[in-house]
Amino acid sequence: MTALTLTKHHGLGNDFLVLLDLDDRHTVSRDLARAVCDRHRGVGADGLIRATVDGAGVVTMRLWNADGGLAEMSGNGISCLAQALMMSGAVAGPDIDIITDAGPRAVRLEGDLATVDMGEVTVKPDGDSLLVDVGNPHLVLRDDGQDLEALGQTHADLNVELITPVGADELAMRVHERGVGVTDACGTGAVASAAAGREWGLVGDTVVVVQPGGPTGVDLSGPTVRYSVPVVYVARIEVPCP
Repeated sequence: MTALTLTKHHGLGNDFLVLLDLDDRHTVSRDLARAVCDRHRGVGADGLIRATVDGAGVVTMRLWNADGGLAEMSGNGISCLAQALMMSGAVAGPDIDIITDAGPRAVRLEGDLATVDMGEVTVKPDGDSLLVDVGNPHLVLRDDGQDLEALGQTHADLNVELITPVGADELAMRVHERGVGVTDACGTGAVASAAAGREWGLVGDTVVVVQPGGPTGVDLSGPTVRYSVPVVYVARIEVPCP
């Protein structure tokens, strides 16, 4: 039986399965993504990433959430992909340009620390909340003890973050990811939270975002936003090829 070879990585507990399809031979379906991401009957992950590398060395990624739906971008996911690419020797690094469904992104991987140029971020008021575009859509609210799971289900087409200031230029964040549920961490969510926090005057340009999985750094000082996260290699897995 032929098999798909996947590697598993995580950024602060936000975990991904990576398929390096360097020969462009495999098709990922919604059903396959949902099956391998299932934590009881599959391998288990918040998402599945398929990456190709063309003859010119251009890396293209596509990301499926745990429910099988497509996502435009993931800060932790692209960081995990960078680690998988460098471990395989497919790219030399430490600087890697990757095309995502949200556009091109640049990742620098030094040791286990990934720094991602997340591009431009836009913030739009929406009542007591803010809509933030990080290449994917986010709804950010002040954390007043709301039921995060219920909020996520109400806003199923959005990633939802609840934030509260916990120190100088530091925010605590809880996140419900679209197509996944409540997760330990979210890279685009951390960026959205930092941008919202600055909009509300809670933080400045350099922000520590503390998530259940741990702290991450967001730098809002430039024309594009930079996000930093440690990434961890977990395992190499073979699953039956559909």
